[in-house]
Amino acid sequence: MSTPSKPKFITFEGIDGAGKSSHLSFVADLLAARGIRVTSTREPGGTPLGEQLRTVLLHQKMHLETEALLMFASRREHLAQVIEPALARGDWVISDRFTDATFAYQGGGRQLPVAKLEQLEQWVHPHLQPDLTLLFDVPLDVARARLDATRSLDKFEQEQNDFFAGVRGEYLRRAAQFPARFRIVDSTQSMAQVRAALTAIMASL
Repeated sequence: MSTPSKPKFITFEGIDGAGKSSHLSFVADLLAARGIRVTSTREPGGTPLGEQLRTVLLHQKMHLETEALLMFASRREHLAQVIEPALARGDWVISDRFTDATFAYQGGGRQLPVAKLEQLEQWVHPHLQPDLTLLFDVPLDVARARLDATRSLDKFEQEQNDFFAGVRGEYLRRAAQFPARFRIVDSTQSMAQVRAALTAIMASL
């Protein structure tokens, strides 16, 4: 299979406990096996400043608008320092979360009006959207059971089910709104089944 000439920007999304992060290196390896250079990154974070903001965002209480603004501040730095340079040099970029997460968590979860988030999105990256967004979807009870069995939880992971219902609902709304770039992955399946689905999706790019 020949390598496409245009580099792709791929994002991984899903509620906490959906299992998306465990598949990042698998997809990166699939692409590398095709001779594609891959830059893997994450949000919030991805840059030295972004990682400092990540610590603040995941562990400190703050006004919901402050939270959204800091998410986009970290994202602007991430775009300028990592994502845009990588795409410009021909790398494919895989990011663990991007702007859909802000719509889901600060919009769907925190109930910040979507119109405000759309204004920030237009300011920070008006001409760049992911080429592909993989949405790892699980029911809330499955996600909660996975979280309860893992490490100490950050402030988002400690939220109650109504918060995560809002997050998941917004993710699914955006998937319906932008069907050309979203692929929903049933993350209740076994690791082998999920990876088979990912292999098929990547082969279609």
